[in-house]
Amino acid sequence: MTHTAPLAPTAADIAREVLETESAGLTALAANLPHDFADVVALIAGAEGRVIVSGMGKSGHIGAKIVATLASTGTPAQFVHPGEASHGDLGMITRADVCVLLSNSGETAELKDILGHCLRFKVPLVALTSNAGSTLARAATYRLTLPKQPEACGIGMVPTTSTTLALAMGDALAVALLRGRGFTAEDFAVFHPGGKLGAQMAKVADLMHTGDEMPLVQAGTPMPEALLEMTSKGFGITGVIDGGRLLGVVTDGDLRRNMAELMGKTASEVATRDPRTVMPDTLAAAALATMQSAKISVLMVTEGDAPVGILHIHDLLRAGVA
Repeated sequence: MTHTAPLAPTAADIAREVLETESAGLTALAANLPHDFADVVALIAGAEGRVIVSGMGKSGHIGAKIVATLASTGTPAQFVHPGEASHGDLGMITRADVCVLLSNSGETAELKDILGHCLRFKVPLVALTSNAGSTLARAATYRLTLPKQPEACGIGMVPTTSTTLALAMGDALAVALLRGRGFTAEDFAVFHPGGKLGAQMAKVADLMHTGDEMPLVQAGTPMPEALLEMTSKGFGITGVIDGGRLLGVVTDGDLRRNMAELMGKTASEVATRDPRTVMPDTLAAAALATMQSAKISVLMVTEGDAPVGILHIHDLLRAGVA
């Protein structure tokens, strides 16, 4: 009788196994949220100082990411490396701060100096660990105890599921805090002025043209004069106003549609009435979406019915929004 050797798992099989193992860990964490979670959120929200986070090795890398997420969502935070803490950086931790220490085992030797410092100066201490009976957990003011779940490595030693759970707990803290303080997309933009994200969080007011750069004519302006305004300002349109109110816009399309009698008409007779507009506080990304959906390249910017600026898709391109 011939026996066929079992097929070795493929890379895709291993990937699915890892993801399923870590997903099961997250499900267990959601079903068994640490009892102190709400108290820790309240503690951080009421702190006068910063959230000091520390951890060694993989826990340190996760801690640094938690700090970045907290800081970018309005919670002042700082990572202190446990090795550097033992050589002077303990001075960064004050009584006004909240200290969060990460250690899966709760017995990381490198954290002992930070732990002792927090106990000595009565700095509120939060333990993020999966070992409720550990030295760190017993010493902490509050405990964010993670469920003990199998590591996804297959040998039970490589920090995989445990670091995923710690990272997710940090995200949960950050989001609970930002929602509690009513943190908005506009607030987020304040901390992200650079790069693609910063560009998309810019507002129309930051990019629009104003004053003499705006092409505007009165409703009764003869079309020859309106054409000069369109040409001189270079946007391919002109706004048509009546008593300070935006009545419509004259576009290249309007010119073609009225070509037969164009030069004998006034701007209001040629204009497209009630054009699409945006407000100055509209996000630039939202203005781009409006342009794309309407298949146009220019938007008048209004406050109420009054034109206050003009935005061209080239402005969005230069800013990195498009």
